[in-house]
Amino acid sequence: MDKLVLLTVLSQLLSLVREFPLVATAAFVGVLFFYVKTFGVGPPGKSLTQKSPKSARQYINELPGPACLPLLGNSLMMATDREDMFNRLIGARCLYGRQQGMTRVWNGPVPYVLVSRAAVVERILSSSVNIEKGRDYDFLRPWLGDGLLTAPAAKWYHRRKALNPTFNYKMLSDFLGVFNKQAAVMARMLGKELGNGEGFDCTNYATLCSLDILCETAMGCSIHAQEQHESEYVKAHEEIGQIMLYRLQNIWLHPDLIFRFTKYYKRQNECLRVLHSFSKQVIQQRRALRESAPADFEDSSEIGRKRQLAFLDLLIETTQNGKPLSDRDIREEVDTFILGGHDTTATAIGWLMYLLGTDAAVQDRLFEEIDSVMGQDRDREPSMIELNEMRYLDCCIKEALRLFPSIPLIARRLTEDVQVENYVIPKATNAVIVVYQLHRDAKVFPNPEAFNPDRFLPENCCGRHPYAYIPFSAGPRNCIGQKFGALEEKAVMVAVLRKFRIESLDRREDLTLYGELVLRSKNGLRVRIAKRD
Repeated sequence: MDKLVLLTVLSQLLSLVREFPLVATAAFVGVLFFYVKTFGVGPPGKSLTQKSPKSARQYINELPGPACLPLLGNSLMMATDREDMFNRLIGARCLYGRQQGMTRVWNGPVPYVLVSRAAVVERILSSSVNIEKGRDYDFLRPWLGDGLLTAPAAKWYHRRKALNPTFNYKMLSDFLGVFNKQAAVMARMLGKELGNGEGFDCTNYATLCSLDILCETAMGCSIHAQEQHESEYVKAHEEIGQIMLYRLQNIWLHPDLIFRFTKYYKRQNECLRVLHSFSKQVIQQRRALRESAPADFEDSSEIGRKRQLAFLDLLIETTQNGKPLSDRDIREEVDTFILGGHDTTATAIGWLMYLLGTDAAVQDRLFEEIDSVMGQDRDREPSMIELNEMRYLDCCIKEALRLFPSIPLIARRLTEDVQVENYVIPKATNAVIVVYQLHRDAKVFPNPEAFNPDRFLPENCCGRHPYAYIPFSAGPRNCIGQKFGALEEKAVMVAVLRKFRIESLDRREDLTLYGELVLRSKNGLRVRIAKRD
């Protein structure tokens, strides 16, 4: 197997050099300098710099992993399309280090350790020191700046402390009206697919619905993405994620010096212009509105809010170290909030719709629960109390996130060594939690490929390792908006399931998965719907 991989890698390298000799040489030198200068580590062989202690490389190479080339490591293994790259990472994790729960991979001179065993995951994510995000998150910085998702540890700590109070039960209650309103729009749009025997990709509807929800709750204005999906903002939001993934996959595009001379850099800047200018405009308008009519934003226990507050309003009111956040700080967090909550929740909704379409018995059980709570008026919006009563829906959501976690990989750049039994993962290593495989540990989840929501009934969760199921990450740097996302998904699913029965058209074994910013299926998730009796 290793010989075949090595021959394939050499063949790809030679074809690149033959076709573009100057570009290939310049890119290789630039990438090598970038990584050595930045990280000071390298794959097996002679030490590249005095910063690169031999012991660190030895520790890493004691871990099981595929054979690698000098300097290039396993980088060409990932120089493929997005679907194949995800499968190769999963394959490497399955093939090497099954017993240890860890696999070593060199992306050029930079080491990555893939982890999928709960005990090892806990050692990394529970640490209050190893909270730096993996270096791959740096590619999001042109878009998000130093928002919660990408901020260095020191800045993240103070910003997270300042923002924690905003994500509370009252905020969720205030936003439920937006969830229900946009979920009703999605149900209405889905109605156009009745009678479509060929089916449709349900993730398209979920994506636009979630974008409407996130923009309205984050910025207090609706972009009507579900009804105007050709808008400039919607297109820019979609394209920039694709550009950043492409850059991540292709190691020669990692250095800014090279990336800035490509067409992708130009398109990235065009997308950023659209996204940032929209956010800036909304922030300025919201500040002006608050100054011109401050009474509209005051909270009164007797008459309630006169105006629906958005996350943006909470940010404007937030202080950090006694000082208000700047417009740049606010834009970073608004953009992070939209990115972090948009695709993740939309993907979760799409996967749950697909899975329900493969199991009529589970779907019938959900119909029974929802109808028993909501009654026969299928146009009525659910309240917080009613959504909280839908326990089996909770189980279905959790099981769908187990099988198809929205974020299949979570990365941390270690700032101190991590000892796991007889192995040491040295500091400066990129530790990657392979959530997709972690959730498929047969010792924790028997028959792991089966869709079985009963796994998450209270009596079946007893004794489960706390880090065996982490769809929203875990530890100090977990997802601040996980309750927001879960409530949004429940509201949308109730709106859909009150009106339609779902049937999936593709078998799970025929799906081709890939990890973009989130876990997707290459050809979408095709379903068809019928009106409920």
